[in-house]
Amino acid sequence: MNPFPVHTIHSAPAAARPSLEALQSAFGMIPNIAGAMATSPVLIDCLVGLFGKVHGGSFTERQIQVVLLTDAVANASGWAVAFHSALALQQGIDKADVDAIRAGRLPGDPALAALSSLARTLIEKRGHLTQQDADRFLEAGFDRPHLLEVIAIVAASTITNYTATIANPPLEDAFAPYAWAHH
Repeated sequence: MNPFPVHTIHSAPAAARPSLEALQSAFGMIPNIAGAMATSPVLIDCLVGLFGKVHGGSFTERQIQVVLLTDAVANASGWAVAFHSALALQQGIDKADVDAIRAGRLPGDPALAALSSLARTLIEKRGHLTQQDADRFLEAGFDRPHLLEVIAIVAASTITNYTATIANPPLEDAFAPYAWAHH
């Protein structure tokens, strides 16, 4: 497949520029995945809208990064695993927990383990949770609105993970130490 361009604010289609500007403000940079995604203004606008809702929701940034990293591993998206490994560590998640998620295991922290398990189960079972899957999550101290909110985080990660697989943007130098390959 021909590589997709990694757009800048100036090279992107006009309809995609406001979304790239929003991501520039949020991250202080435009991640390569967003530059590639900007080829489709509809897709980048969906991601940015969802991004704002997810990061303004009831989960902490640490919890969100655990879900996003888990999803990246479950979807075997190397770019996203590297990116969310870096962000998870920036959020203060223990390196051992980041390494566990990258290896397909659960983090040691019980609440983060429940989140990671739910995220992976949602992807692997395509949303067909059993009562036991849901109960395990709820017994870890979360509530029913949290259970549904995780779906929004999974949706956001699905957009980036699938785009990374299809567009295959280069990994930024800042994330290179966190490069990951599916085994």
